Amino acid sequence: MSKKALSPGLMKEFRQNQKDEINGYTIYAILAESVKDEHNSNLLLQIANDEKKHYELLRTYSGLDVKASKITVFLTVLWAKVFGLTFTLKLMEKGEKNAPLSYKILVKNFPELKTILEDEDDHEKELLDMLNEESLNYMGSVVLGLNDALVELSGALAGFTFAIQDSRTIALMGLITGISASFSMAASEYLSKKEENEENPLLSSIYTGIAYIITVILLVLPFFLFPNHFINLATTIVIAVLIIMVFNFYISVAKDLPFKRRFLQMAGISVGVALLSFGIGWIVKTFLGFDI
Repeated sequence: MSKKALSPGLMKEFRQNQKDEINGYTIYAILAESVKDEHNSNLLLQIANDEKKHYELLRTYSGLDVKASKITVFLTVLWAKVFGLTFTLKLMEKGEKNAPLSYKILVKNFPELKTILEDEDDHEKELLDMLNEESLNYMGSVVLGLNDALVELSGALAGFTFAIQDSRTIALMGLITGISASFSMAASEYLSKKEENEENPLLSSIYTGIAYIITVILLVLPFFLFPNHFINLATTIVIAVLIIMVFNFYISVAKDLPFKRRFLQMAGISVGVALLSFGIGWIVKTFLGFDI
């Protein structure tokens, strides 16, 4: 079908989808040149070629020449450098599939496009699943440090809050408790990975320790900033839930795991332990006469 035979609505759909494909091609091509890992570079180059084929296929129907958006390309490449390659690219692919201006209208008018485009999209997903990113390889260690810090420290801070009722003292005790526990957890992770004959147990322990310490700092921070210890505890619980939400969203995208179930499970455990510890703090203060 020639370009003149297309309606304005179809031309708009072709233009938008071609824009998405040429943006994708440009982003993948740039990332393929910038990553050091040869395996990842080759995969990205293959995906770039797929995106280019999509674009050229659509162009044979529309007759349009569309240029990539420099701003979109720049921001996506920057995002990949900050938040990681796998997460950014899978998020980008999910965005394409969920975009309101999809291929549905085009396929309705040109049914022969459906099989070709679906086959190439499946191929791209397979290639994305083959990306090898070091940080994701150690995600189990990050989960260990993050989860343990959330459960242990949120619980400890809740207990300290009712038993001590002094924000600065609670902050100092929480910081000391959390940092000490991070060293212990990192050491345990090192020994565990060494016994399992992991390739780099030291790096696993470092990921665990860093995740733990960052979580400790974020949870303790409100007690350094505000005087009211109960407001501080509430703020800490909110921060804990936000950390869980952001982290699980990252994992759900990067590793294609369910978000809702994992989020509710981690959040439920952390909040539940905090409430239980708060009760223990009340018991200690009320029945043992502990006061500061």
